[in-house]
Amino acid sequence: MSTEGKVRVERDSMGTMEVPVDAYYGASTRRAQLNFPISDLRFSRGFIRALGLIKLSAARVNADLGLLDASVSEAIQSAAREVADGQWDGHFVVDIFQTGSGTSTNTNANEVIANRGTEIMGGEKGSRLVHPNDHVNMGQSSNDVIPTAIHLSALTQISQELAPALKRLQASLEDKSEEFWPIIKTGRTHLQDATPIRLGQAFLGFAGQVEMGVERLGHAQLELSQVALGGTAVGTGVNTHPEFASRVCRVASDLAQVHVRETENHFQAQNALDAVVEASGVLRTVAISLNKIANDVRWMGAGPRAGIGELVLPEVQPGSSIMPGKVNPVIAESVIQVTAQVVGNDATVAMAGQGGYFELNMMMPVAAYNLLQSISLLTTSADNFTEQCVKGLQATDTGPAMVEKGLMLGTALSPAIGYDKAAEIAKEAAATGSTIRETARKKTDLGDDRLDELLDPVKMTEPGLGGGPAGG
Repeated sequence: MSTEGKVRVERDSMGTMEVPVDAYYGASTRRAQLNFPISDLRFSRGFIRALGLIKLSAARVNADLGLLDASVSEAIQSAAREVADGQWDGHFVVDIFQTGSGTSTNTNANEVIANRGTEIMGGEKGSRLVHPNDHVNMGQSSNDVIPTAIHLSALTQISQELAPALKRLQASLEDKSEEFWPIIKTGRTHLQDATPIRLGQAFLGFAGQVEMGVERLGHAQLELSQVALGGTAVGTGVNTHPEFASRVCRVASDLAQVHVRETENHFQAQNALDAVVEASGVLRTVAISLNKIANDVRWMGAGPRAGIGELVLPEVQPGSSIMPGKVNPVIAESVIQVTAQVVGNDATVAMAGQGGYFELNMMMPVAAYNLLQSISLLTTSADNFTEQCVKGLQATDTGPAMVEKGLMLGTALSPAIGYDKAAEIAKEAAATGSTIRETARKKTDLGDDRLDELLDPVKMTEPGLGGGPAGG
């Protein structure tokens, strides 16, 4: 029999509310759903998973401490596990743009778990065999649970998704560096020709950027591992057992396979989002690194005939609805768009960090949404860039062919004839369309053997004076 349109009556501290008969949420969640018809944005799967694991861990610890009946604890743990596993995501209905503490979402979780736990114990939804506040929320407040869920979900996604994706990208770039190492091309500074560089050295630089990004994420992970749980309403820990938070952190760490611990200063952990702001800043840095790499790859592949044309990018789709045969660097372009989104998200998180007033930050939901979206976008775009672009890159002979024509080969003449004379040769070569070698033959007494020695592009890709001084 269809239950569409049917309702049941649930009660909270403000009175009764009608909710859909099949809904696991209750009266307070329904109020929030009606109060915030703002957007279609909801908390992510990762956040709901973290929230479910926190509730599961809390129920287990409260039973171990003798504060919660064993049968109620087991029902809560079963229901919370289902929430963590995604079984009831459709019942988390509150908009991201809600109460700034995220109380509506904590209440949503409490009501879903309580009603499902009540069912598990043989009761009907709304009968409160499992109570959302007295049982599911025991020892907790939205004010410490929500920031803890932000940290736990971000830490989990960075550790288990983003960092591995970046390491895969790093390994692929290192493979390309080795493959391209024998290829000498013209370097570029200020978008102008510079001294020669190995194509493999350029890719080694890319790999190094990604490697440093992973290292920076490591520090953010250390900051995120300290959680607010145990502070309850304002950081004092009122209405919670002194051992509650540390025990819950140990259980949650085992369940989530990441390490979290109770903060040593609950007041900063609840009235500020500094660790979240820092983590978002690191994500922004990673995004800007990826933007640099994707842009350079795109430019080195510009052409194929009227551009730089040093790389051939994998052809993944037609590039134009009007120009037959045109293929665009669409994978790199998608990475660049992701980086713009992450930078925008970081600006939002920074503003959210300014939303701490006295004992509580009031912009936690939007901070959580943007932080977790950035982690997700960077993860998927890094993996997509690795698989659909980097691994398939091929070098052309255009780069090596242009080295002999490069005017900055004249840098290698400076130790032998001085900067001024070398500059004169470079300018004349530019004006006449000749090479540095050809012009130096005419304007110096350097023989061919000496010119071969000085103008060896391989030597110019190595440290030392043999290929001339460095220049900028």
